[in-house]
Amino acid sequence: MANKKSFLHPVIATGILINIFVLVLAVLARDDTAALWRLLVEDGIVEWMQFLCFTVLAMLLGFAFFERLKRADRGVLELLALGGLSLLCALAALEEISWFQRVLNVQSSEFFLQNNRQGETNIHNLAVGSGSLHKNVLLKLIFIVGITHNLILPLVARFKPGVQRWVEKLGLYLPPLSASVIYLVLVALSHALIEHPRKGELGEMFGAVHYLATVFAAYFAGVNYTRPTLFENPADIRRLSALFASWMVFLLMVAWMLSAGAGAGAPPAA
Repeated sequence: MANKKSFLHPVIATGILINIFVLVLAVLARDDTAALWRLLVEDGIVEWMQFLCFTVLAMLLGFAFFERLKRADRGVLELLALGGLSLLCALAALEEISWFQRVLNVQSSEFFLQNNRQGETNIHNLAVGSGSLHKNVLLKLIFIVGITHNLILPLVARFKPGVQRWVEKLGLYLPPLSASVIYLVLVALSHALIEHPRKGELGEMFGAVHYLATVFAAYFAGVNYTRPTLFENPADIRRLSALFASWMVFLLMVAWMLSAGAGAGAPPAA
């Protein structure tokens, strides 16, 4: 049975607090060009946090895939969804840091130097028209999928429970509406309160943290999820949830240290 106290779940609450904390950092630094740039620049805290969240998401979904594979009631669509999303998150993680190019100081090939908006080895910044694949295509898709998954479907499911059962039969889940609304409000606030060419990175990080929290909460803890969870003992689920919430805070600390170690750059000269 779905856990009705989704907002109070420690993993979801921790994800919300992490996103609020980073937004507050950005707001406090908005009059300090150098500080805000270090937060949002390539290899900054926000980008490393995205990489770490997507990496852990890929592992969580991969674990869920192999656990579901062992069960007699597994479905083909469920396995395709979990396996495909795991690979997609792994790709997103590697794309965020340009496949370790800057970390390893590897020069881009001639193709990427000519066709990538940043001259880096990644797909999402390939030139498309006057912009990039990321800005002209991917962001629009992310917006449509995000609004549908976080707002439209959860609202419809409140009146038509069959919608949630259908989504879960496909191997997916619906995030708790309370968590989704807070996530969307934080994204809107980041655009309204911050003036910076890379302010969109905040919304992307908020999404990565939100999905890290809600994927764990659904598949592992049964929050707003009606199918059997990957762990069955309630006491084990509580302990695992507390441990994972602590791990999320640790990820933010690691992102902070990685941004310093990678030498997040200063703002470009005017």
